Amino acid sequence: MVQKKPRSGAARGRGGAKAAARRKGTERGALRGGASAALSVEQCLLAASGGDAASGRAGGQAGTSSVAWERDVTRCITPFAGVSVITNGELCLSTTSDMIDADTSCGYHLLVIEGYSRTKEIPNGERIRSRPFMVGGHRWCIDYMANGCSPRTADFTSVFLVLRDDIVTKPVKAHFALSCIDHVEKQEPAYIRSTTKAYNFSNDSRDWGYRKFFKRDGFEQSIKLNGDCFTIRADIMICKDLNIDDANATKVPLPDLRQNLNQLLQTKVGADVTFKVSGETFAAHRCVLAARSTVFMAQLFGPMKEGTTAGVIQIKDMEAKVFSALLSFIYTDLFPEMEKDKAQVEEEGQEEGVDATWLQWVQDLFVAADRYDLQGLKLSCEDVLCENIDVSSVTSTLTLAEQHHCHGLKEECLQFLQEQSSSSLQTIMAASDWEHITMTYPSLLNELIAKLARKV
Repeated sequence: MVQKKPRSGAARGRGGAKAAARRKGTERGALRGGASAALSVEQCLLAASGGDAASGRAGGQAGTSSVAWERDVTRCITPFAGVSVITNGELCLSTTSDMIDADTSCGYHLLVIEGYSRTKEIPNGERIRSRPFMVGGHRWCIDYMANGCSPRTADFTSVFLVLRDDIVTKPVKAHFALSCIDHVEKQEPAYIRSTTKAYNFSNDSRDWGYRKFFKRDGFEQSIKLNGDCFTIRADIMICKDLNIDDANATKVPLPDLRQNLNQLLQTKVGADVTFKVSGETFAAHRCVLAARSTVFMAQLFGPMKEGTTAGVIQIKDMEAKVFSALLSFIYTDLFPEMEKDKAQVEEEGQEEGVDATWLQWVQDLFVAADRYDLQGLKLSCEDVLCENIDVSSVTSTLTLAEQHHCHGLKEECLQFLQEQSSSSLQTIMAASDWEHITMTYPSLLNELIAKLARKV
């Protein structure tokens, strides 16, 4: 997409920047292309019963073998919360909804868009809303905005999850994922819980989602748009309060180690090591750094520690804002956010330039994470890079993937190239950095040729 942006609340900067480790391999970039293979309503209902792993990946095949069916039913444990269908630019009211117990803490709903080209006639800022569905005792719906939610996102399609309860007495805290039906690995409960931030849906912030779910021109040129149709899946997991009410028990506040360590970093109390990066100095704590990074362990407590026990440690080939983000992750284990709101104010109307700056920051953070052996941060950066592959970034991302031995990220880049039209490929290959790839990494060219041959 593909830039994830929560539309309201405290975490608006980057909703897709997620902090957590997750499985390697093909589990990458669910929203990169922004759409799935086209599925009929019947096939969506089949997917709801556990067949989505096979039928979605097959691009809408009619069915699966009995063995595959049993396997998929076993792994697809999230309850089904119905289907909404958009046909000819309007919501079809005959589709099903509210098919699960209202008290179920997790569930998913499918939004089928039949006739994508007709939805493009909807003006910028206007939405088509799905039928309401129940998850966790709350009413929800999906907002689909074919031409973006604002003038700044007019080249994108926006998608949001909306809390539809009439009265919200207290915030509803939930993990959610808006993805494509053929990316089943992004829809498993463990993935949703571990790799997405929990958001508070309240009267002031009823909708969260992605301003840039996908960019329309790239999506329309890809093979993902099959028969002018695609399907969006909304997974929701309600967060249960870990404090059980008991009138006879003394409530003990839960510790917040992340907040405590972050406060330690910000106040610099007890800091015993200083770094200088691009002219800026950073104070930190040796034990914290060493506990989180084998590289810092060797640097600060290993045989070469003599050179770091006194004075300031110089960090070369890294920007200060990247090192600051690196420290933030070390102390909090959360994916850091680049300050972007200020840049948006200063460069009003320059959305693409801001995006390029942010993406370069993520790429630099990816390199820094690999340099200091912070695998959790590296995997999170890899997730974000997968979700933001486009014509302008694919070559630089592909180079990074090859340099830092990230097979999954490389496969996503090659898959993206395979899905492009011939004109888009010509544009990509006309760039100067493509020549650098072919000269430095000829094996990548061979892999791409093999993928294009399979496409033909």
